[in-house]
Amino acid sequence: MSHEHEIAAGQPVISLTEPAIRQVKAILAREQIEDHGLRVAVTSGGCSGFSYGLDFETQERPGDIVATFDGVKIYVDSSSAPYLNGTVIDYVSGLQESGFKFNNPNVKGTCGCGTSFSA
Repeated sequence: MSHEHEIAAGQPVISLTEPAIRQVKAILAREQIEDHGLRVAVTSGGCSGFSYGLDFETQERPGDIVATFDGVKIYVDSSSAPYLNGTVIDYVSGLQESGFKFNNPNVKGTCGCGTSFSA
């Protein structure tokens, strides 16, 4: 992964919309893991080269960028950060599809599955 995207000092790498924050809080409460934060990562793979990963963790790792949105901690590792810089995570719920949506300005192309991208 290249680090061609610069991260603005003092700015969060990613942000969450209110619906996304509500959904993360609902999952944390349902799973009884309110002490966890959300890890957002970019991994190699998928039909376009990269995929998004979401997971819950209790603490940050060395080198993580940490942001808090309305009490929800977000962890982003340093290798994923350049690919996520400026990304807004939303949550949509509808008849056709429901789930977290990544509005990522670094994406150069996506595939039909909606979870894989190229940068």
